[in-house]
Amino acid sequence: MKWRVIDYTENTASMNMAIDESVSESVAKGESSPTIRFYGWKPSAVSIGYFQSLEREVDLAKCSEFGVEFVRRRTGGGAVYHDNLGEITYSIIAKEELFPKDIIASYKIICGYICDSLGLLNIASEFKPINDIITNNKKISGNAQTRRNGVLLQHGTILYKVDVDKMFSLLKVPDEKIKDKMIATVKERVTSIEQQNSSITKDQLYRALVNGFTKDKEIVFDSLSQPEILRAEELTNTRYKTKEWNFMR
Repeated sequence: MKWRVIDYTENTASMNMAIDESVSESVAKGESSPTIRFYGWKPSAVSIGYFQSLEREVDLAKCSEFGVEFVRRRTGGGAVYHDNLGEITYSIIAKEELFPKDIIASYKIICGYICDSLGLLNIASEFKPINDIITNNKKISGNAQTRRNGVLLQHGTILYKVDVDKMFSLLKVPDEKIKDKMIATVKERVTSIEQQNSSITKDQLYRALVNGFTKDKEIVFDSLSQPEILRAEELTNTRYKTKEWNFMR
């Protein structure tokens, strides 16, 4: 089984989600190999889970003020702030049969790739069900998964640096006192590569992730196919940029 690896690129929020869906479709049809993709968000963005309300979760005026985009994911989970400088995101897209049927077992395998990667940087970490990676008892990676048409899509973020105050300026918390407590709690419970070892560069993190995700796999570095690019552009315009999709709840 040969895996396709797509090198790190930075895209708009809508394009990132459209690429995930486009590749999922081509993997489902057997037109593309199982795919590992690394990417960033340019500009920075907030993504919300499929079941969330955008207006309830996100301060849209603040997003506009900071030039931060927003998009609804196809995966569940909570609102996430994706800082352009602060994280590397991955997607794994493959036929379901390559992974266990049990959701937590499949999370454990894929999150294990992240733990292997961090180990190459001498950062000890472990998988914490359902879908987090922790190091020194703090969260350094969050992940989400969906399965449709026989294809597993899992994507997640590895925090390189984290700006909790900016994150909470973009996310809505109804009560200021609760907000202060939540910010303090997140600062206590979340960490980043930079906080663990400030000498590690973002490029070193990326190289470690490539090595950790591809260990023991037959791989080929490749790019998106032309049909995948065209389909992603179509999905960007017909779904991920639209009010109907982003404000559907």
